[in-house]
Amino acid sequence: MSKTRKKKTPVTNTDKATSSSNPHSSRTVIRRFHVLLKKQQQLKHAPSSDAQELRDVEREIEEMGGLAAYQRMSSVGQGNDRGGGSEKVLIQWLINMGLQKREGKGKLKLLEVGALKPDNYGMCTSWIDTTPMDLRSRHPSILEQDFLLMDEDENRGRWDIISLSLVVNFVPDAKDRGRMLCLAHAMLAPEGLLFLALPLPCMENSRYLSFDKLQSLTTVIGFIEVQLKWKKGGKMAYWLYRKGERDHGPLGEFRKKTHDYSTDHCGDEPPELPQLRGQSTAAVNEKCVYGG
Repeated sequence: MSKTRKKKTPVTNTDKATSSSNPHSSRTVIRRFHVLLKKQQQLKHAPSSDAQELRDVEREIEEMGGLAAYQRMSSVGQGNDRGGGSEKVLIQWLINMGLQKREGKGKLKLLEVGALKPDNYGMCTSWIDTTPMDLRSRHPSILEQDFLLMDEDENRGRWDIISLSLVVNFVPDAKDRGRMLCLAHAMLAPEGLLFLALPLPCMENSRYLSFDKLQSLTTVIGFIEVQLKWKKGGKMAYWLYRKGERDHGPLGEFRKKTHDYSTDHCGDEPPELPQLRGQSTAAVNEKCVYGG
């Protein structure tokens, strides 16, 4: 008599964001999700796109569990038994800068974009006032909000720190990636800090982006690099930028070029920055491109 095989359970079919999930399974889900989002965006904007192919992509995204599944796998990766989240890097940098000593200055106002947990900065409540935010809130204390839809005028100069940890690379449209960095600059207070975290392959495996090109791009936007942390063979790269004045140098290298991006890994389209001088973020939101 043949033995009945037990049907395997999909790696995304769980409501628990615990570290019991296999690390390889978590990375597989996250990578596939990024590929599908990119493909979905390409098909939506292609003049002669295949409607059936688009439906197939959207169906696979839904079968994987959608954004909820992506968030679960990302949350697993932030477990304490896997080194914790990137907030540890930012907190240590802030302490090294002496910013935890806020006598008479009030708390630092931190906007944490893409927050999967409400208490990532719980140990710093005496000197950091955190507003966690995400597209799909997993907790009542996490504001459900699209960063790109935030009112620029209402938030101009409002935040001391903005955290974009594993957020920019999640945005499928290259123009919106650029606009995200421009918005962050506009919304930071003078001398405010931007914390940026990206998967290292976005820097090492991209045909269009490198550490030098990212530095040139952020300089044009108006950021000054304060800290950089990564290691060969690692999985992540971290930056801390201080808000400065926009650079008035040549923008030619950031003009959009036409290429076939279908085989580019985590690089997508090349960076493009049009006429930023004297313009609001809204004026360039359809042109400013970050290729991460």
